[in-house]
Amino acid sequence: MVKKESAVEVYKATGEMEALVIKSLLESYGIPCFFKSNAAPSVHVLTIDGLGQYKIMVPASAAEEAKELIRTREETETEGDKS
Repeated sequence: MVKKESAVEVYKATGEMEALVIKSLLESYGIPCFFKSNAAPSVHVLTIDGLGQYKIMVPASAAEEAKELIRTREETETEGDKS
């Protein structure tokens, strides 16, 4: 019998486009992930008080690597903004 690994949240995206960028980043490094959301994006285009947010979920064993990739991406974007 194969035991399923629990999924953990590594990021909260404010919309579908941001969630897709993070998902693509993680998958390009071989980290499987999926979205978890309370509402359909067509219903909540804006994020207000958590509605319309996308939680990026990954297997627990890949959580630290995923968080580091996301941190590196954010740092790179911040450095680009300074130019």
